[in-house]
Amino acid sequence: MKFIIATNNAKKLVELERILNPLGIEAVSAKEAGVVLDEVDETGTTFSENAFLKANAAFEKTGMPAVADDSGICVDALGGRPGIFSARYCPELCKTDEDRTQRILDELQGVPEGQRGAHYTCAICCILPDGNKLEIEEICEGTIGYEFIGDGGFGYDPIFMQGDKTFAQLTAEEKDKVSHRGKALRKLKVALEEYFKNNPKG
Repeated sequence: MKFIIATNNAKKLVELERILNPLGIEAVSAKEAGVVLDEVDETGTTFSENAFLKANAAFEKTGMPAVADDSGICVDALGGRPGIFSARYCPELCKTDEDRTQRILDELQGVPEGQRGAHYTCAICCILPDGNKLEIEEICEGTIGYEFIGDGGFGYDPIFMQGDKTFAQLTAEEKDKVSHRGKALRKLKVALEEYFKNNPKG
């Protein structure tokens, strides 16, 4: 069965495809589906609300079951910022992922190691063929480093530490095992298996 992935973020699309395809789901981009997904106004106040807005917009436009996620980084010393604004943090000064990541490092100058806790959150919404939805949320705990390390991943991965490595230093397989998105998609797999068991025709 084909599921449309409701994102225009190319790197996030690759990550979602990599995790979903082995589950027997043919994850397709909007381009592959022959449609253009408009940018959704993320008016939700939580990751879950924004994930639903994106998935529902794709479902209504294409009629295909849709998967969307909303994710971001929450830094303890910044009161949980940037949170749901991770992709558009400090827009007046920050235009790229690198700008936003450097902004976090700048804001944490002088904050000692024991107070640099952070977590990634991923909320996934899956709109099923019958219009019902599955909603899942997971987190990955870590800390914020002191400099950019690694050239993998995307977003804030070069400063998000898991043990002695950043997410940007992990292989795709290593990251999937521990990441917020990997955890959430494994839960989605279980939920989808249960759904298709009870709805064999989809």
